Order: sequence, then structure tokens, then C-alpha cells
Amino acid sequence: MRSELDQDTRALGTAATPAPLLSLRNIEKGIRTTGGVTYVLRRITLDVAPGEFMTIMGPSGAGKSTLLAILGMLDADFTGEYHLRGHPVHALNHVQRRALAREHIGFVFQQYHLLDELTVAENLHVPLDYRGIGKSERAARVADVLDRFNMVGKKDLYPRQLSGGQQQLVGIARAVIGEPSLILADEPTGNLHSAQAREIMELFARLNAAGTTIIQVTHSEENARFGHRTINLKDGWMEP
Repeated sequence: MRSELDQDTRALGTAATPAPLLSLRNIEKGIRTTGGVTYVLRRITLDVAPGEFMTIMGPSGAGKSTLLAILGMLDADFTGEYHLRGHPVHALNHVQRRALAREHIGFVFQQYHLLDELTVAENLHVPLDYRGIGKSERAARVADVLDRFNMVGKKDLYPRQLSGGQQQLVGIARAVIGEPSLILADEPTGNLHSAQAREIMELFARLNAAGTTIIQVTHSEENARFGHRTINLKDGWMEP
């Protein structure tokens, strides 16, 4: 179901040249200090097409996670223009941004961020509860995702009873259960051994092949090879 924000958005682009899923124009983020402004991001301009799998790389402190936070609408303290599916994120208030993010964005974190006191199935219900989806549809979606991710036998387990790879699998299932347009993944395999990491990346590749747009932040060249293109950040700038 399209949100009210989507219903109010005029179609962009043409059939031959579809509109970008998201566009950034001259995005900058600075931190004011006694000595002036220290910039974390400088003049970031890029388009991401629907169905793209993009990787953001760079050394620690380059601005990768900051850029991902802006894309996920977790950080509104920036200048420049950010459009998601035609919506001017930079001009929206907090409530509007939250509604847009809930509708279109799924997050996968390095630290999993599962709720320890909830079972696997209950963790999957949480994002659907936030979106106000009815009880019967929630149950149907949870059952479908448990089946798709081969987790039916683990639905009543708690996160502490799962391996790291299994917890990350639940984290990805939670991110996709709302059928988002865009998945943002911040070092999604950073806490996993190599075999688990490859399984997670192969899962991302299958999700992307099915049409989900993915943007990942990673230090791993191997993970980056699963994507379509890589942008590199250094000292807040996109390298040419």
C-alpha cells in the first residue's frame, strides 16, 4: 500500500529513463566547534537507481555511517537536498520523515539490535506493529518470512539462544518483512566469521535480484563484489 506521501508525489522521469529511487544533491554535514565548523560530509551528490546494489567504502572516520544515517533519516542535521521516491526529505518535519522511513526503509545493523526479551517471531512482529498493520496480516507476513528464511523451527527461541549468523538472519528478516523499497546495511557481516558472512551476502544478492534496492557500508572488498558499484569516501568527500 502506498503512503499518503507517495499518493501526493508526481511521477518523475520517463519509462525509458526511470526516476532514481533516491537523489542527493550537495549534502553536507558539519559539527560546530570553538574553532569553526568541522565537516563530516562535503558536497555529496549521487543518484541510486531502483534495484541497484551499491556499496559505500572508505577508512574509519570517512563519513560512511554518517551518510547511511542521513539516508535512513536517523540524522536530519544536514544541508543540501535529499529526495526519496520524489519526496523532499530535507524539507519534511520529524513526523513526516518517520512515516516515510517506516514505509520505504529497512535497516540491518552490525550489532543485530534484536530485542532480547522477545522471541524470533515476536521480533518480526515489531516493525509491523509500528506500521499499524492488522493482526491477521501481521501473522501472515511473519509466517511467510519465517518460511522464506528457514526459521520456522526457531520462531520461539530468544536471541541469546541463536548464533551470531542466525541473529543476523533474523535482523535481515525483520528489515524485509515490511517490504521496503530500500535496505540500508551498516557493516552487516562485521561480527560474523567468513562462512556466515558469505551466506548473508548471498542472501542480500537474492533479495536484490528480486528487486530490493540495497546500500551497504563495508570495509570488505569481498562483500563489495556482491554489489553493482562502489563509492569511496575519504575525509567526507566522494572520491572520483
